[in-house]
Amino acid sequence: MRVITNELGQHVEKTVTVKGWLHKRRDLGGIVFLVLRDRGGVVQVVVRSQDEQKKLDGLYAGTVLEIHGKVVAEPRAVGGVELHEPKLTVLLPVSEVPPIEIDKPIDHNPENFDTLFENRVYNTRNLTEQKIFKIRASILRYIREYLTDHEFVEIQTPKLLAGATEGGAEVFKTDYFGQEATLAQSPQLYKQMMVGAFERVFEMAPAFRAEPSVTTRHMSEVMMLDIEMGFIDKHDDVLKVTEGLVYYVVTNVYRDHAADLKELGAPELVLKPEFPRYTVAEIHQMYTKATGEDTTDEKDLTPAEERWICEHAKEKLGCEAVFATDFPIEAMKFYHKVNPDNPKTVLWADLLFRGIEIATVPQREHRHDVLVKQMKAAGMDPEHPGYRYFLQAFAAGLPPHGGFGFGVDRLVEKTIGLGNVKEAVLFPRDMKRLTP
Repeated sequence: MRVITNELGQHVEKTVTVKGWLHKRRDLGGIVFLVLRDRGGVVQVVVRSQDEQKKLDGLYAGTVLEIHGKVVAEPRAVGGVELHEPKLTVLLPVSEVPPIEIDKPIDHNPENFDTLFENRVYNTRNLTEQKIFKIRASILRYIREYLTDHEFVEIQTPKLLAGATEGGAEVFKTDYFGQEATLAQSPQLYKQMMVGAFERVFEMAPAFRAEPSVTTRHMSEVMMLDIEMGFIDKHDDVLKVTEGLVYYVVTNVYRDHAADLKELGAPELVLKPEFPRYTVAEIHQMYTKATGEDTTDEKDLTPAEERWICEHAKEKLGCEAVFATDFPIEAMKFYHKVNPDNPKTVLWADLLFRGIEIATVPQREHRHDVLVKQMKAAGMDPEHPGYRYFLQAFAAGLPPHGGFGFGVDRLVEKTIGLGNVKEAVLFPRDMKRLTP
């Protein structure tokens, strides 16, 4: 029976079988020291037999091995054990030198990104690099835990659409059996429709943005978390769920992956259960006063303001997550709800974390007649076939509701402390990259 490397400590002085990849090899004084890697980690194998050593001639990292050996306690070894008296079986030889050394630190300098992404097959076999994507997997798991515990139903919506009905970012167009289709920018209209069925819904899925942006925060294919919740009393209800989710996810990751985050150089977590809130106008005023750069005429926050307000809140209030609220009405989308207490603003907040927007968190306009008026005011045609089923859901009765579109890739990036969102994605897609 195969034993995984992280279980070997339970089998000291026993002979076991392990299977995995040749991770590293050192020849020292007639003895070969192998490092075998499997899903549990690594184990050192001491090969003294000349006959067993010959089986490795001409083989390189990545060779798939089966090894029978005795588990011996060795406090200096990873996991506190190593394998002695091994018998090696080569299950699949690798006879070409890998293009990178997977047991060495992987270069994450921006100048090396092409090399980084071109060699994903190899660098994801690096134990430190793997930690990025194991943390990512935990983040996705904690998101699902939190939302499921709060009675959200997970849904899946189509990514091939009849048209760019939402507006906003540019879309990718494709031929669909003679019709023009677009790739979904988000599940926005569908998740609102499903409030009428399930009340609380969420989806984690790719979204596609044909934005010609070459920045550290943009990609053409992103992983989005979208939620929508009905029967809210006020916008604050959605903000509470948002901050509760982020606090739950990030604090659990920092607890369960403390050693991994330290190895990756993640910053110390400075977070409170309730996030500070500033209106967009307040942030403009505070930033202008602090820096001398006048941003008071901006309808959105600049990237510099996002960084500044997070640092300000971290230093002054002990929380590096911030809500920017009350966006000006000039920035609204047709499905947003105008703030009844201040009609010059919209019930819309952005969640900022460590200097970047992570989520857009608005309340929706749920009244059918008002929604149609807002569509017309935005120059949109409510009779367009792409809106038929969306408006049908409102005519059938939708309660007051709100939700968010949440950038999972950005959350992973900022949780770990990476410098570019692409580093948090296995196979990133941007203007220049469609492979691997």
